[in-house]
Amino acid sequence: MKNFVFISPNFPTNYWQFCRHLKDNGLNVLGIGDQPYDELSPELKNSLNEYYKVNNLENEDEVYRAVAFFIFKHGRIDWLESNNEYWLERDAKLRTDFNITSGFQTSDIPRIKYKSKMKPYYRKAGIPVARYHIVEGFDDCMNFIKKVKYPVIVKPDNGVGASHTYRIENEEQLKAFLAEKDPAVSYIMEEFIHAEVNSYDAIIDSNGEPIFETGNVTPNSIMDVVNNNDNSIYYIVNELPEDTRAAGRATVKAFGVKSRFVHFEFFRLLSDQKLGKKGDVVALEVNMRPCGGFSPDMMNFANSTDVYKIWADMIAFDQSTKPVGERAYCAFAGLRDGKNFVMTRDDIMAKYGANMRMEARIPDVLSGAMGNQMYVANFNTKEEMDQFYQDVLKCWD
Repeated sequence: MKNFVFISPNFPTNYWQFCRHLKDNGLNVLGIGDQPYDELSPELKNSLNEYYKVNNLENEDEVYRAVAFFIFKHGRIDWLESNNEYWLERDAKLRTDFNITSGFQTSDIPRIKYKSKMKPYYRKAGIPVARYHIVEGFDDCMNFIKKVKYPVIVKPDNGVGASHTYRIENEEQLKAFLAEKDPAVSYIMEEFIHAEVNSYDAIIDSNGEPIFETGNVTPNSIMDVVNNNDNSIYYIVNELPEDTRAAGRATVKAFGVKSRFVHFEFFRLLSDQKLGKKGDVVALEVNMRPCGGFSPDMMNFANSTDVYKIWADMIAFDQSTKPVGERAYCAFAGLRDGKNFVMTRDDIMAKYGANMRMEARIPDVLSGAMGNQMYVANFNTKEEMDQFYQDVLKCWD
């Protein structure tokens, strides 16, 4: 029996489903987390063969000892994974320390975590990338801005999501950013691209071939959602555009991805720009894990399938026979508390109850990028989905 160590199986709360299918596929599923066992959901408890509680998952020594204990008790670890961006570097270090060869090692981290180091691999895939500069001081930033013009985007070179990401439109804002930024954090500055974000989401086998593919579209900027306290919207497409598919597959090959669930982000240009023509696909960043939040569930709704099982099948058998069924658009609307919406929850459910797939409060730890109250609904046409967004986001003047 193969041993699989799952780091933080209790968060996000939907990740117990990865564990359930691993166990159903005959793996010995060993969880490491900082939540007391008695507080784990019954579904997660039933999906684990054993659980090791640490006081703090941030404590490297504690987690190391937990893995060592599992090796002592169960033998060699075949897989170790969290499927979580936050623990990507820790996962790689643990694999390296314990010679677990089924995933990224510490030496792989720079090219998959640092935005500046991703760019050569995107170029290798033949995909244009935004011009960039690693921030040092005022003069070098101004020299870069003279080339690309305002506005520019600055963000941590190694960062998660849109945290600490800013749009700078003038010299005053640049000086304020330089004065306030953490000197211990390396920032990347990029030319501004007028675009929407399109993603390539896929489960990749050990030969670097996709066994499931889909994608999403984010019409509004996550940076603006976080910085301006906006509502959050995105949707899973009913059909993956062929240019996104081609770019995603080329990126898989360029980065040498194997045996992973990936979420690659691209810009689709909304106007003719230096990088290309309106509609062209341009590189943004790679994420070597599933799209966050409730996106795996939305992929299921949009494709009438089970990506948790497809991923677990990939781990256990390097293939999956789980079919993809009827396709639809799956829309996410994350509404922000404090806004004076025209439609109440009861109004929304009365009109869209038949379309609704999920409706819940969003955990505080995710609310910065996702809003406070979510509605997830399926639609057969984009026109129906657009009307849904228009209705649920409308506020009183």
